[in-house]
Amino acid sequence: MSKSSFLNFSKAFWVANFVELLERAAYYGVFIVITLYLSRILAFTDIEAAMISGTFSALLYFLPTFTGAYADKIGFKKSLIVAFSFLTLGYFGLAIFPTILENAGLAEYGFTTEFTGLKESSDKFIIIPIMALIIIGGSFIKSVITGTVAKETTEKNRATGFSIFYTIVNIGAFSGKTFVKPLREAMGNEGLITINFFSATMTLLALLAVFFFFRPSVHQGKGKSLKDILNALVKVCTNARLIILILIITGFWMVQHQLYATMPKYVLRMAGEGASPSWYANVNPLVVFTTVGLITSLMRKRSALFSMTLGMFIMPASAFAMAAGNMLSGDTMGFINMHPVAFMMIVGIALQGLAESFISPRFLEYFSLQAPKGEEGLYLGFSHLHSFISSLLGFGISGFLLQKYCPDPLTLTEAEKLTAYDHAHYIWFVFVGIATVSAIALIVYGVVVRKIDTKKVAEQQA
Repeated sequence: MSKSSFLNFSKAFWVANFVELLERAAYYGVFIVITLYLSRILAFTDIEAAMISGTFSALLYFLPTFTGAYADKIGFKKSLIVAFSFLTLGYFGLAIFPTILENAGLAEYGFTTEFTGLKESSDKFIIIPIMALIIIGGSFIKSVITGTVAKETTEKNRATGFSIFYTIVNIGAFSGKTFVKPLREAMGNEGLITINFFSATMTLLALLAVFFFFRPSVHQGKGKSLKDILNALVKVCTNARLIILILIITGFWMVQHQLYATMPKYVLRMAGEGASPSWYANVNPLVVFTTVGLITSLMRKRSALFSMTLGMFIMPASAFAMAAGNMLSGDTMGFINMHPVAFMMIVGIALQGLAESFISPRFLEYFSLQAPKGEEGLYLGFSHLHSFISSLLGFGISGFLLQKYCPDPLTLTEAEKLTAYDHAHYIWFVFVGIATVSAIALIVYGVVVRKIDTKKVAEQQA
């Protein structure tokens, strides 16, 4: 990329990318440990923490189409001010909520010992409306920032613009997760609270940047009406071919979401508090970043379904690698000073990233081709329905599996601790099964779709 082409973007484009960097760092810093925060700080059970965080993730994927339509009407600057105001309040709320409860006498706990004061109290559920602020703010960000990149670029530099944008997203995600490890090492469980102050600071900086420097070229537009969006949702949900594809791809994302639903608790309980789940999670964007271009190039002459199917068959291997750590003996791998569970988790996460490189770029391409001509935009607004469904199911299943096979050590007696984790790897066997069924289902889907299309062409030619 030449210097002139790199600089040939508006000020609004660069401000949008800067605040996206801050927002992604804020979000991933919190989300990678959200289930730990809910369980260790607020004493939610594994199942409760999974349900809350799963709903949180699901709504962040479902709402942007609706908030995006509203953002088009009121203008992108106002939308971003609302978004970052909500996000700052939400993250700040996560940071101060435990202290407020403690000072109010509703909880008695130490940040580095057992959290017992909230187990019998319903006051901990006040965290839900606080998290709702982050959901609403985040849903605006997803639609407005990508919309800004699209509107602040031309056909000539749009590809470069989105390349910069996706690079910024990955840098933000990587940096946010990187801060968690040193905070936990320095502060113990209190670091799970402090990371929220970091995130609130990031979104406050973004709010100030938008207020003082963001001057979009397009201030507001007509936008889609709520009726238009609901009609599109009905069309997608009544399109059998699309719904079946969404449900099949949901299997992939159910496994992928375990990076946040299961992995942090599993690794800390199995490999010890010295493990670094937030750093292990960074292996995923690193692999995607380094392989997606090459894989997309290699697969350009192959159909989207072929590329997705290859990726789907990598996922069972990924989940099996994660299970293998608990089946290996010893406290270290021998050739590397790392617990087998931690090492094999990294291998599994790397395979997940590889699978994503085969699947994600081609899914949107295939999805758009299934939409009726002229309605691709409305349909693509719901292309992430699979992540909505997989967040609810993936996190929900995770909670039950953790409670059964890898329970919170604070709930165990000393005698139970001796054998409680013997079958912890069964968690990953469940996801091996889900990934395998999804991969086989995609092959069947491809065969059936080809037969239907061939028959339709033959009838048209007759």
